[in-house]
Amino acid sequence: MIHPHTELQYISDKIGYGVVAKSLIKKGTITWVLDKLDREFTPKELLEMDDVYKEILETYTYRNNKGNHILCWDNARFVNHSFKSNCFTTAYDFEIAVRDIHPGEQLTDDYGYLNISEPFEAVSEGTKRKVVYPDDLVNFYEEWDKLLLSGFKKIKSVDQPMKHLIDKKLWKKIENIVDGKQEMDSILKCYYKEKVHSSKK
Repeated sequence: MIHPHTELQYISDKIGYGVVAKSLIKKGTITWVLDKLDREFTPKELLEMDDVYKEILETYTYRNNKGNHILCWDNARFVNHSFKSNCFTTAYDFEIAVRDIHPGEQLTDDYGYLNISEPFEAVSEGTKRKVVYPDDLVNFYEEWDKLLLSGFKKIKSVDQPMKHLIDKKLWKKIENIVDGKQEMDSILKCYYKEKVHSSKK
């Protein structure tokens, strides 16, 4: 489920639609949670589907660390890629804002941690990275962990309208991480290992 203070907006002909903040979403805010309405499809299930369904799933899903395709039931499936993404996934099936997201600004993910099947050239943002590769997570997890941890430290101090979707045991673990009693699991845990393509830093 995507953060409630967001809406779907048309961005441009090149990008299409995107998810935009309706109010300030502060750094450390949980912006998305895998919930009970999201659907999970195995590679076998995808292969056996008609082409019309395959195309939808190949466009709107990400793969988890089992290689299964996750289809978000709400506007979360329209979150676009950015090499300077303001949201990051965690090893706990939720995402957080790694910087403040202002009203009218898109919520973005780096597709490099979403286990894409094929590399693609993304819209230029003036960054060193121009192409998203299936193994970006292996190459960049250390710097992404640092970004994540900086956001994690603020989880307890900002408003969390999605907290009710987080299991109580997991929330206790989050609090322990924030309080320095436990280490945050690396984003590398999200990696699906069976890759065909490789990249260069």
